Amino acid sequence: MKIILIVGLVLSLNINANEVYATFTVYAQKSAKLAFNYSGIVKEINVDIMSVVKQGDVLATLISDDLIATNNTSKVTLKYATSELKRYQDLFDTKLIDKSQLDKYAQAYDAIKAHIELEKTIFAKTILRAPFDGVITKRMVEAGDVVSGQVLKTAYEIQSEHDRMLVVQFDQKYNTQVKIGDVFNYKLDGDDRQLQGTIFRIYPTVNIDNRKIAVQVLAKDLKVGLFGEGYIVTTDTVSNTEEQE
Repeated sequence: MKIILIVGLVLSLNINANEVYATFTVYAQKSAKLAFNYSGIVKEINVDIMSVVKQGDVLATLISDDLIATNNTSKVTLKYATSELKRYQDLFDTKLIDKSQLDKYAQAYDAIKAHIELEKTIFAKTILRAPFDGVITKRMVEAGDVVSGQVLKTAYEIQSEHDRMLVVQFDQKYNTQVKIGDVFNYKLDGDDRQLQGTIFRIYPTVNIDNRKIAVQVLAKDLKVGLFGEGYIVTTDTVSNTEEQE
């Protein structure tokens, strides 16, 4: 009887956890400086510092009486253009006019409709709306202020109300060890609470001024601008291959 010996490979993994020292600063996940993209006089101020707003909420408006009057005139023109087009469409259907005559009135109708859409677009620029859900952190306009669409002046600053982002920096020598998904244990300066987050983004370049790499960690309800320090928990996996007969 022959005994067949099967040689197998058994793979064993040794996982060693390391800690990489890092510092961080707290930022809002979303932030923006808002300005009117149109010239005019500020008519209404609807929100102030610390106002919580929803996406699309009206923050402030400009005086727009002239635009409203112009749009009303255009609507009257459209009304008569519609009647004219219908009448000449009936004449064309009964072969009393040719296609070129009908096209002239169709063109007039389409032109006034397009002009009204343009007026709506311009009117929308007189209304400053919140681009996302958030909280107003600064207000730099008052009712009666003159704003210019050519020289933009920030009217409000807004940031996400609760969602925060830590920009974490560590020495470049650990660039091959830190990975997305690694845990970051940290404390805010002057605060003894132990907090924890997970790395979800790694910046693609090294800061040439301090030779550090930055990563991002999500957080909640921390004051923007706070800073602190902590340790990134990395895992180094070593493979040992052992032969057995």
